[in-house]
Amino acid sequence: KIAAADFGRRDVSGNRQDRYVIAVAVKQAVDQVKVARSARSGADGQFTRHLRFRTSREGGNLFMTGWHPFNGLHFIEAIAQPVQGVAGYAPDAVDLGVETGRLVAVRSIYSNNLLVDVTFTSAVQVASIRPRSFPFPETCSSASPVVVLDPGLAEADLCEQLLATRSTDHGEVSLADAAIIVSGGRGVAQNPRQGFALVAELAGVLGAAVGASRAAVDAGYIPYKHQVGQTGRTVKPDLYIAAGISGAIQHLAGMGGSKRIVAINPDKAAPIFEKAHYGVAGDLFQVLPALTAELKKRLGR
Repeated sequence: KIAAADFGRRDVSGNRQDRYVIAVAVKQAVDQVKVARSARSGADGQFTRHLRFRTSREGGNLFMTGWHPFNGLHFIEAIAQPVQGVAGYAPDAVDLGVETGRLVAVRSIYSNNLLVDVTFTSAVQVASIRPRSFPFPETCSSASPVVVLDPGLAEADLCEQLLATRSTDHGEVSLADAAIIVSGGRGVAQNPRQGFALVAELAGVLGAAVGASRAAVDAGYIPYKHQVGQTGRTVKPDLYIAAGISGAIQHLAGMGGSKRIVAINPDKAAPIFEKAHYGVAGDLFQVLPALTAELKKRLGR
């Protein structure tokens, strides 16, 4: 018996993160998809303890998307410590397979230069999935039944509460699941405010997220939450536009899996051009306004 478990807080029907896990489950023809949900925000400590008991009894293979905004990886770490026995854990998997009833997780290592298969000897097998490694299905339909897994958490069990949350995103597109990302780098140095304003304007036209290189973040041009790379976010968009980014190894490690990469850099010998599918050898302060104007014209915006 193979079970796929997702851990979130929203209603099962129609939620795109649930559909994401269901897509993974359908791809592997699992027997059952189980969706476990926290009773209330702030009940994470009790939720994980109760869920450990349930999953230890359920058995099977469990995997989750490791990028729910509130849950974090502490849920999956708790599941990887079952009540009886031990569990293997493969973090940040880019693909999953099932061989002879056991999970096989594919991980990308050494800055995306190698793919390795992670196999398990434990009865409980756990993996977290790198964002956008699998396509979202259009509907929630699945040949595998979707079951809500009740962790058995009662109101009386709660000893902590989340009283309020405040978002700092201000309606920005999240890097985690953005289909298009426009990033700026050290090339904005002559006028960082204007440079990232141009990056943000292009991103707005495309409905994209704004990213940045470590150099730009370290220089204080933009907050860390926008950093893409080995020490920032690992992303896999359909389109990645790198403006004024040279292409350091640590940055390529975070965006090298993008389906299409467009590089804009005045240095024709910049390493980013070796990774890019399309390149423009030019100053971003000249190229971005022209590109934005042309896209507005073609997209009717």
